[in-house]
Amino acid sequence: MDESTGRERGQPQGKKKQPRKVSPRYLENAALHYLKRYSATVSQLKTVLMRRVDRSLRFHGGERTEALGWVNALVEKLVRNGLVNDQAYAETKAHSLRASGRSARVIAQKLKLKGVAKEVVEQKVAEASAEVSEEAAARIWARKKRLGPFRRDLKTRPDNRQRDLAAMARAGFSFAMAKKIIDGSADEPSPSF
Repeated sequence: MDESTGRERGQPQGKKKQPRKVSPRYLENAALHYLKRYSATVSQLKTVLMRRVDRSLRFHGGERTEALGWVNALVEKLVRNGLVNDQAYAETKAHSLRASGRSARVIAQKLKLKGVAKEVVEQKVAEASAEVSEEAAARIWARKKRLGPFRRDLKTRPDNRQRDLAAMARAGFSFAMAKKIIDGSADEPSPSF
């Protein structure tokens, strides 16, 4: 393999590798390979598989509706076998985002973008918020980003107040919460998990 380009020797430069012809077996192998590497929702997996289908159909031709049927059947099989589980994905993602100091708004938005159902999003955000409160998450975020009372140079704190409040707002926290954290002290009790 050529080290500088990452291409096989003898492969003409500028030509893309041709996609394989799509089949149920090929789609299953692709899905299993993807799921080995990434945790995914039903929606994400369908998107990944349909990208492969579309690429293959552009090159080899064929019937998109037939391939769509294969993708839907495969995803149903993977859900039945427990390899794709939106509930588990949402729970894991919500708890990890909350522990890293993300607001309930941001968590809900990220889960919705991944294709998780609205009811599941609301349930998992509520569960994550029960473990780590919005205030505790805001303190974690401010500490990570060195905002307000967590600045290295506390002399610059008044000059950067508006900037810090804006950063907290962009992170999805309410104005009241941002003001409480930015105007508070770093000595307040740390959030417990």
